[in-house]
Amino acid sequence: MRRQPLRQLVVATLVLATSWAWAQGSLELSAGIHRIRAEVVNTPESRAEGLMYRRSLPANYGMLFVFDRTAQHCMWMRNTLIPLSVAFIDENGRIINIEEMLPQTENNHCAAKPAKFALEMSANWFNSRGLAGGIQLNGIDKAPAAR
Repeated sequence: MRRQPLRQLVVATLVLATSWAWAQGSLELSAGIHRIRAEVVNTPESRAEGLMYRRSLPANYGMLFVFDRTAQHCMWMRNTLIPLSVAFIDENGRIINIEEMLPQTENNHCAAKPAKFALEMSANWFNSRGLAGGIQLNGIDKAPAAR
């Protein structure tokens, strides 16, 4: 009988900790009417880990990769358990191209032109909202610099 409140407390603590972690290094972006809460990764270590080992991604949440230089960056899905879409973005916040990525693969998915950012979202997130290359993302100017 006494275990139920303890279990509820543990679950509530985990939910709050996850929400806090998202909020600490996150940025609000928008694409037209669509709001995005993006966890920001801007160090070599955090970019290398990305969304590896995660089993889910909350609705309208993603991960913004801030690169140290503008280049034709590529992404892959080693140790990534969920299917994702990646939008490669120029220094002005305009989407260059979007690629769909299958979990636990090592295929390269690359920017069609030099990109400063990449935004990973749940699979088909961009397409299901009619977002494609050329769309402007607002709020990207608030992203911290790469370290």
